[in-house]
Amino acid sequence: MRLPGLPPSELDPDQRAVYEAITGGPRAAGPRLFDLTDEAGRLLGPFNAMLLSPPLGAALQGLGAAIRYESHLPARSREIAILAVAAHWDSAFEWAAHVAVGRHAGLGDDELAAIRSGASPGDPAERLVLETVRALLTRSTLTDEEYDAAVGGLGERALFELTTLVGYYAMLALQLRVFSGEHPG
Repeated sequence: MRLPGLPPSELDPDQRAVYEAITGGPRAAGPRLFDLTDEAGRLLGPFNAMLLSPPLGAALQGLGAAIRYESHLPARSREIAILAVAAHWDSAFEWAAHVAVGRHAGLGDDELAAIRSGASPGDPAERLVLETVRALLTRSTLTDEEYDAAVGGLGERALFELTTLVGYYAMLALQLRVFSGEHPG
């Protein structure tokens, strides 16, 4: 771990506000499917680095909460997309955390293995989500045909939310590599 976790007792007021938004916000309200803190109360995963810059950390945790709890993407589709990003970046924390969330959303072991291996789910809408995410991850754009298919099958709002999700979780994977020392493969 490159960036040691900060004990809650050592946080300044701005860091404390970010900490409380993470540990007391919607991530903590529902079923807790992965740990946000360790036994000493220090933030885990990408959340710890958010304390380095409270203004950015507050904005990022708010964006993440909006993606997970206020998006119009169906829960299964959202988790398929997050898991595709985690698999692409080989992000162990995000993969493990969102396997738990994905299972809670109804994804089975075969579906999780398919996402990890690059296969596609059988549901046409979920397949469209996964194909769109994979195009964004590999080419950073969509062809006109892919855009038309995504808008036609998902709608413009869902496509906007999906592109935001891809960018957010790719950023988290990058920050995990840098600040946690998480290495691929």
